[in-house]
Amino acid sequence: MFAKQNIFSRLSESAKTDADTNLARIAITEDGRIAYASSAFSELADMNNKLTLTGRPASALISFSELAETGPDFKAVTPGRHKIFIKGHTNGFEFHFDWLTTPDNKRFLIGSQAGDNKKPSKAQMKTFVRKLENAADTQDSPNDLTPDETQHFLNLSHEVMLIVTDLGEITKANQTFYDLTGYTLREIQSIPFIELFDEADRPYIRDTVQAFDPAGFTDTQGTPQDFEARVITKNGEHLWLEWRQYLEGATLYCTGRDITAIKQQEKALLRREKQLSQAESIGRMGHWNWVIGDETMDWSDEIYRIFGVENTDFIPTLQNMEDMVHREDIARVNQAFQRAIIAENDYDMEFRIIRPGGETCFIRCEGRCVFDSEGEVIALYGIMQNMTERILYERDLRKAKEQAEAAYASRTQFLANMSHELRTPLNAIIGFSEMMHRQLLGPIGTEKYLEYISGIRDSGQHLLDLISDILDMSKIEAGKYELSLEEINVVKIMQLSLHMMEGRAHEAGVKITLNQTLDEDFKIIADRRAVLQIILNLLSNAVKFTPEGGEVILTSLERENYLSLKVIDNGIGIPANKLASVTKPFEQVSSSYARDHEGSGLGLAISKELAEMHGGALFIESVVGQGTTVTVRLPFDASKNVKNNARCR
Repeated sequence: MFAKQNIFSRLSESAKTDADTNLARIAITEDGRIAYASSAFSELADMNNKLTLTGRPASALISFSELAETGPDFKAVTPGRHKIFIKGHTNGFEFHFDWLTTPDNKRFLIGSQAGDNKKPSKAQMKTFVRKLENAADTQDSPNDLTPDETQHFLNLSHEVMLIVTDLGEITKANQTFYDLTGYTLREIQSIPFIELFDEADRPYIRDTVQAFDPAGFTDTQGTPQDFEARVITKNGEHLWLEWRQYLEGATLYCTGRDITAIKQQEKALLRREKQLSQAESIGRMGHWNWVIGDETMDWSDEIYRIFGVENTDFIPTLQNMEDMVHREDIARVNQAFQRAIIAENDYDMEFRIIRPGGETCFIRCEGRCVFDSEGEVIALYGIMQNMTERILYERDLRKAKEQAEAAYASRTQFLANMSHELRTPLNAIIGFSEMMHRQLLGPIGTEKYLEYISGIRDSGQHLLDLISDILDMSKIEAGKYELSLEEINVVKIMQLSLHMMEGRAHEAGVKITLNQTLDEDFKIIADRRAVLQIILNLLSNAVKFTPEGGEVILTSLERENYLSLKVIDNGIGIPANKLASVTKPFEQVSSSYARDHEGSGLGLAISKELAEMHGGALFIESVVGQGTTVTVRLPFDASKNVKNNARCR
């Protein structure tokens, strides 16, 4: 590459053998650059031969007195004697100038110091022209660099530069390579090129080098190959370099750029991205970005998981996202985005999405605005978080709280009711007993005491009923109520229940009848006491809430898989908004503590629980002012359908 020398260097070399080296001479090209300067001229320019003048602009060193106004246009110089000023001198010098043209039509302005007031001789001019011709014949370009200058530039480069033979021997390297790896020229000449690289990268390097094999891959001549590989320095350090190789003949030219810092940053970035992804996965939160006007949004991997879609199949456009938003929330989501852009404010909202599998998820979204240099909103970004578990948990917690508050209120109401219910029979028992104890109406044996004794018995029985209901409900809630399953005759139990309620119905002026549709020997497997208690509770409630002159009917129907027992009355009825609560423990239709009807409020609740323990159910139909129908369904064989939380003997 550097076998040829340019005209400037050849003129400098010829000047050393010039017989007239003691004369100050200079040759200037038409474009105003110094093509040659003798040692004497260099001394006049105060260069002391330390720096070459060839190739430099002549106007930086000399000026013609007659060109002072027009500027350094050396083409305007006419042959003859001229006074010039040389840099570093205040006085001018007399020089003879002539224009010489070489055979290839290149023109040079030749100047010789005219100290003896003589022009250069013709022989001297011919010798000088011949030197210019010889230099011109061998020069590549007037701007070519010398080998030393090229080496200086190579050493200034931040890139590693190597020349490798087809045998894998490193023949040359720039200073950057030595500084980076710590090797010397002698050391690298004894190391095969392939062994400079990390062992894990050598197979790839070998494949890359083989791709340059001129015998089998001649089409790769002149085609650069790019790759990345790690180089092992002299002290064992691994450096990442970005390489480019170029094949010319049997010589491989290599350049490498140190990208170790970039790789470390990439590794750190990947680590942070992984940590962010893991944190988002744990928090079920993903980040997104939308440039206003763009059709698509940027989603993190976690948002794809939140929406239940794959990033390879789903394109996160505004329309595709809207298609997954619950239709009741679409308008609210769009309004939130629009308000953020118009008001230029941050925002947050909650909405629902329907995943491809049909699952409903609750999403919390927070957004921020991105502004340009003029303060206009150009993008929105933020986070989305899957709040489904938390919202469902909060709902359950709220429901449990409401149930606990309702239970507390029910028990408070129950205790208030019981204070009235218990006080009434106890007052009667205590009052009648006190009168008999003091014999206020005379000695024991008076007929009036018999009436009091009957009152004491009735009050005690009522008190016993209240306490029994409470104990039964407590057992049921604690899961300690035991069913004693056996084959029972339903018709006889219905008749017994009706007989037991006839007295109370007669006192209330209510007609009670049995509408018998079953065979006399119809039997089911159930708990005798529980079935009797269910019927008695329903009849008692019907009689209690049916005004005088009303009617209560007990009937039964045989269905395909179960027995249906119905208690029908034409009493006061139950409001529609109370139907769901009257079967709860301690609930009553009236919320007032002072009621017109006695009772614990546990009758329907106990009946419902006992029916369900058999595997059955209880239903209520009622119209205020017209009456109520309570239906109990019992399976034919409770042992096959009994609830898991029931205990059987």
